[in-house]
Amino acid sequence: MTFANRVFVTPMCQYCAEDGHAVDWHFAHHGRFSLAGPGGACVEASGVTREGRITHGCLGIYLDSHIEGLSRIVAIYHNQDIPVGIQIGHSGRKGSAAVPLKGAAPLLDCDPSRAWEPVAPSAVPMMEGWPTPRAMRVDEIHGMIDAFAAAARRAVRAGFDFVEIHGAHGYLVNSFFSPIANRRDDEWGGADVENRMRFPLRVAEAVRSVLPDAMPLFFRTSAVDGFEGGVIIHDTVRLASALKSRGVDLIDCSSGGIIGPSGRASIEPAPGYLVPYARAVREGADMPTMAVGLIVDPDQANQVVASGSADLVAMGRQLLEDPNFVFHAARRLGHPHPFAILPESYAFFLERRKLD
Repeated sequence: MTFANRVFVTPMCQYCAEDGHAVDWHFAHHGRFSLAGPGGACVEASGVTREGRITHGCLGIYLDSHIEGLSRIVAIYHNQDIPVGIQIGHSGRKGSAAVPLKGAAPLLDCDPSRAWEPVAPSAVPMMEGWPTPRAMRVDEIHGMIDAFAAAARRAVRAGFDFVEIHGAHGYLVNSFFSPIANRRDDEWGGADVENRMRFPLRVAEAVRSVLPDAMPLFFRTSAVDGFEGGVIIHDTVRLASALKSRGVDLIDCSSGGIIGPSGRASIEPAPGYLVPYARAVREGADMPTMAVGLIVDPDQANQVVASGSADLVAMGRQLLEDPNFVFHAARRLGHPHPFAILPESYAFFLERRKLD
């Protein structure tokens, strides 16, 4: 797969779906990015089961009826020759929450009639004051792996160009990998990192098995937990190497999201603060990576790629603030034809506006 440039639209939860289905808000959200020339884009985390959504407003990919709306998003990007993928995941112990505009509190507290029972590798709540999730039975674990595969099949039917497994931010796949959340004493967890890797690897194998051979598979990871006794970068490099051997093509390197006994991890955000993790995985596992984390400046983004830290740069907040970041970056960096990837009529309009 070829991308026109290295800038990616990162998955951004919109909390506006209706029973998991995309609505007009999603089409407008992606429409503004599709006209702005990114190299690629990824649709927000979409639940592989109904209970796998974070909130009632999250997208889903657990029903065939979800395919139609997702296909419209694909068409929006394909109209501009931009490859687009979808992030598939399960909320785990962070699910059954109110949408952020209503406080993001546990539904059990604020809207109990709409709450559901969250599941996790172990019966360890996300943090104090949150419901204790039910530890998954082994048969449920196998069923969840099948749900990821079914979601990937729907992604192919919807026309997506790649699939990204959400293995970060304390959601189900990540919580199996982290010793902070996984306290099991069987083959699916505990102190043994090989056991904690088992669920992410089985999910990757199942998803890879239903994708076309030439269709890329991404995996988003939280590179470090940020807590003593939690995941460290060495663990993530080990996981990435194992994922590579199972057909994962790129690691999307984020961080954090697991909440430990002392609260949230003290990983201080700063421009490019997660880029070193992308470089460590790229070098340690010898595979492509995508960098994220307050990458807001064209020179900064260009340096991430030029230095060999990552192969792609994903942006969210910066693209929300400046949807035309790619064009502005092209001009800043001396691109010889800053409007070359725009439709001719729009390029003419912009050139006239510049002269005026």
